[in-house]
Amino acid sequence: MPAPVVIVSDVLPGDSIAALRTVCDVRHVDGRDRPALFAALPDADALIVRSGTRVDAEVLDRAPGLRVVARAGVGLDNVDTDTARARGITVLNAPDSNTVSVAELTVALIVSSVRHLTAGMRSLANGEWRRAELTGVELAGRTVGIVGYGRVGRQVARRLAAFDMHILVHDPYADTLGDDVHPTGLDELLTASDVVTLHLPKTPRTAGLIGARELSLMKPTAHLVNAARGGIVDETALHRALRDGRLAGAALDVFATEPPGTSPLLALPNVVAVPHLGASTHDAQLRAGQEVVRKVLAELTPVAVPAPTAV
Repeated sequence: MPAPVVIVSDVLPGDSIAALRTVCDVRHVDGRDRPALFAALPDADALIVRSGTRVDAEVLDRAPGLRVVARAGVGLDNVDTDTARARGITVLNAPDSNTVSVAELTVALIVSSVRHLTAGMRSLANGEWRRAELTGVELAGRTVGIVGYGRVGRQVARRLAAFDMHILVHDPYADTLGDDVHPTGLDELLTASDVVTLHLPKTPRTAGLIGARELSLMKPTAHLVNAARGGIVDETALHRALRDGRLAGAALDVFATEPPGTSPLLALPNVVAVPHLGASTHDAQLRAGQEVVRKVLAELTPVAVPAPTAV
């Protein structure tokens, strides 16, 4: 029986795919080169991608024998999951791979925002010394509101508890909460929190969740952090609130359009912004690759390993 063909269309870190090579015919292609990808797909049993390959209906049309689409990461924004599943294709991801990396970045963004680290760096680069103007606040004793209490939200709560913060959570789907975590409604969380951090997927229900009305509920001294998904926050409304002094600061890892180009948010002195670095650690990338490889092998093993011959 021929070995199943696995197309890897984005670079995976380290030796993530070593286990695949033992039982599969692994072929590499640049997923951003659509003609090259199309040429590789007719033989494919599985396709492994990261964020560089768009797996849409056109791609699926070129792979009649495709059994598995796997993304070495958490989000499946670049995969047409409905079409794939309608065709009987298993869609896999690595939901646990970047939990720690995103949680750690979230804490870094919060500290950077409340201590004006980006503005401080810019002022030094301009030859200025603005210590008095850049006085921040401590996190100890203040309230953080965590919107979304899944894998990442729980890890963020654990870390911020070590800062002696009071922790509020809004998540109607959370099954259990820690002893030091207090569930509340979204409006109540926004009103009471000194820091609001978002950790939920972008869906039709969460798109634009934080708009002008929600921002108006927040304290003028509060900070908003989004390391989840772009589009959950109305960026136009956020810009107005920050510009007009109705919100103290924002820290953003994600944007509605990526890259954000000349977004006016980037010009504001009270914004900390980084280019979607949540999962960008060597550790997270290696875990993602290893996790999807294990899952792909589990799907392909019945194909890859023939039944024993009777004697």
